[in-house]
Amino acid sequence: MASPLIIKTCYLSARHLHHHRHHDHCSFLFSTTSPKPPKFHSLKSIKMEGANEITEEAKESVNQNKRKIFVAGATGSTGKSIVEQLLAKGFEVKAGVRDLAKARATFSKHGPSLQIVIADVTEGSDKLVQAIGDDSEAVICATGFRPGWDLFAPWKVDNLGTVNLVEACRKLGVKRFILISSILVNGAAMGQILNPAYIFLNIFGLTLVAKLQAENHIRKSGINYTIVRPGGLRNEPPSGNLVMEPEDTLYEGTISRDLVAEVAVEALGLPEASYKVVEIVSRADAPKRTYEDLFGSIKQK
Repeated sequence: MASPLIIKTCYLSARHLHHHRHHDHCSFLFSTTSPKPPKFHSLKSIKMEGANEITEEAKESVNQNKRKIFVAGATGSTGKSIVEQLLAKGFEVKAGVRDLAKARATFSKHGPSLQIVIADVTEGSDKLVQAIGDDSEAVICATGFRPGWDLFAPWKVDNLGTVNLVEACRKLGVKRFILISSILVNGAAMGQILNPAYIFLNIFGLTLVAKLQAENHIRKSGINYTIVRPGGLRNEPPSGNLVMEPEDTLYEGTISRDLVAEVAVEALGLPEASYKVVEIVSRADAPKRTYEDLFGSIKQK
């Protein structure tokens, strides 16, 4: 029988499960350091020979060096952290949200590197094509259903919504997709069908089953993917070091949302993260490792 500690962790994970749509679902964070993306030159630092002002051509050339990432579920707790970390690393970000007013309030202090667009993943891939646009080179999905009376909400958001995002990427030719999922999505195959967390989270409209179906679609899509399965999500700053394991390994543990966001952002530029499913938690006794080492230790399936 599960201990009270596991049940408590399960309960806390479920409360924070709904990753987005403006919440975060079942996911865990980890933290380590890895090389930062190339620095981007500011317009102020570039001068055309024989002129005091920058031409429009020069501005366009500089802007092309900035990489734009689309984040679905950007106003959720984990999504917000992903957006902020991307901006801090010099990326341009297109934040996909359902509630424009909430998004403007959430990101009121950010400048022109952030673009906010309406994007409801349940409304089909054609509308998402318009939201993502042809200027986004990667998509990070941090969506999650809102708890409520609609028992089909997890299926609409965590399964069909993610599928819609993937299909929009295929139509646009976007070749990089990162999904924030959850540990225990394949709990039945792991022999964890009686795990209190697996039972509790699936009470919400078969949430974990819906996520697993979406994962399977991503893996068959042909897109370069990284699926990040965090443990129970915590709002506190990261503590301890990141633990990364292969799929269907972890069945307990927690992680800071900020650390989960860091993993997603770091995965963007690492070849070692391509076509992989990783499970993450943080532990005080875990050794500190680089992201190259962590992702490199996980074999593709």
